[in-house]
Amino acid sequence: MITGNSSKVVAIRGMGPSLESAGFFGNALTDPTLQLRGPDNSLIATNDNWRDNPDWAAQLEAMGLAPAFDFESAIIATLPPGAYTAIVGGRDGATGMGLVEVYDLNPGGDAQLANISTRGLVRTGNDVVIGGFILSGESGQANVLIRAIGPSLTAVGIENALADPTLELRDSNGLLLQSNDNWKDSQQAAIEATGIPPENDLEAAILATLVPGSYTAIAAGAHGSMGVGLIEVYNLPPPQ
Repeated sequence: MITGNSSKVVAIRGMGPSLESAGFFGNALTDPTLQLRGPDNSLIATNDNWRDNPDWAAQLEAMGLAPAFDFESAIIATLPPGAYTAIVGGRDGATGMGLVEVYDLNPGGDAQLANISTRGLVRTGNDVVIGGFILSGESGQANVLIRAIGPSLTAVGIENALADPTLELRDSNGLLLQSNDNWKDSQQAAIEATGIPPENDLEAAILATLVPGSYTAIAAGAHGSMGVGLIEVYNLPPPQ
């Protein structure tokens, strides 16, 4: 989701082989495809192999964002404020673990990436939904709300929704900063004050004030439960 009064230039990447080469997963998606869709679900752009579009490829290489493998996907787009969806799939119906990334290419403009969310199948062990985010800048702090959603998905037609999600927030070294199971267990008043608390008491949320750096949010299932879950990160305005 992009907010503000001007357009935002973003780079979106669909990664697969890079995960396996880095040792993260043994079942990485071998040939990811990527779609970018608008607020009305209209198709804005697609890509299979990132070198297929010479203009995008040149920009990605110039910014140091070129994927390591030719089979990986990338899109560069200039987007007005609104909500957008990036979809990573597998070429010819292939399956496996994939990664979708969004990069803000003009962070100083009069618009910002206000929210990013990822929906996926939560299993057990390493097969959970992981949301990584980077807070840029050299100083200052950001107010961030992170949510792990499951039961609410049933109301919008998602089958096999995760019944009881849990949530962890970790820093760039893997250190656990905060965790939560049911969002009303802690920070209830502060989370309600954001205006976007989870709809279901079994859903999880963490409100944190964070310095610039890299962070990881992990959505899993309580007691080893499995199902479709949603992890969301909101960049909140500073308190008045």
